[in-house]
Amino acid sequence: MSSTTEEDPDTAARSREAALLGALVDLTATLVADYDVITVLEDLTGYCVDLLAVDAAGLVLADDRGGLQVMSSSTDHAQELELFQLRSQEGPCVEAYRSCACVDAGDLARHGHRWPRFAARARELGIHGVHALPLRCRTSALGALNLFATTRRELPVADLQAAQALADVATTVLLQQRTLDEANRVTEQLQTALDNRVIIEQAKGALSERGGISADEAFTRLRRYARARSLKVTDVAHAVMSDTVEAAVLLAS
Repeated sequence: MSSTTEEDPDTAARSREAALLGALVDLTATLVADYDVITVLEDLTGYCVDLLAVDAAGLVLADDRGGLQVMSSSTDHAQELELFQLRSQEGPCVEAYRSCACVDAGDLARHGHRWPRFAARARELGIHGVHALPLRCRTSALGALNLFATTRRELPVADLQAAQALADVATTVLLQQRTLDEANRVTEQLQTALDNRVIIEQAKGALSERGGISADEAFTRLRRYARARSLKVTDVAHAVMSDTVEAAVLLAS
């Protein structure tokens, strides 16, 4: 008779799928609220350890110059090995980022010839299996998700698919943050332009009144004065409104 305490395989599979779905829902829920990217990435690596057959996880991202930087690690050994990869420029993580493809090295002993320094350092840290998945963005990658095992272990296909799904969520979070940052910059630039236009209009009105000239002529003299001194029209307009430039000199330009 089978033990009643053993979980039915179908029940275990459904529980795991529910846990993965819960993680994806939790991570994507941040996209509709104000969120901290670092916290989301830390949560993501934590979910990898909880849901997949791995002992540690980490995530690296490419900076503006294309260099990889460690963003999150679930253990000190994972972080140390990630940093070693980046310093030595060899290892599954670097390869996954460059190739934009999943790199499986469940038994590092069989891949020592590919990354000799990395494999040696991993053994010293007690890590014997590594899987790296790209944070895919069209034909390139924003970084890589790294999964570490303390035993030689090939990940089941379902685990690799789940890991790629989590990596894709990370990509979505990063792209949304980038879009929000760009949108904020555009909004700020637009507001600055609007504010500057108000100042210029005010300066035109002031010069028009003081010089008895039209607003168009006042603007022409503002621009002429600015160009002659390699200044921005906006800066000259501010100077006019703060009385730091003599109106008579500007009107005579």
